[in-house]
Amino acid sequence: MAKTLTGVVTSDKADKTITITVTSRETHPIYRKQYSVNRKYTAHDEKNEAHTGDRVTITEVRPISKTKTFTLLKIDERSHGSIELKDEEA
Repeated sequence: MAKTLTGVVTSDKADKTITITVTSRETHPIYRKQYSVNRKYTAHDEKNEAHTGDRVTITEVRPISKTKTFTLLKIDERSHGSIELKDEEA
């Protein structure tokens, strides 16, 4: 069965490619302390429909390029937009 991952889109600059950051909690084998691990994956987005901040699900497919081995399965949650602060000109 193909591996599926859920994460947040961190970049959609490239054409038909998105970068997803997947955050997971792992337990240290000796110290038994939990810590968070961030991993980045590149995925194929055929219709350029996912944008930065969206929560998406990706699934494993045959290699599409050197780094792309995942494809966009669905968009779980759209981002609510980002707030950009303007610099005061004085």
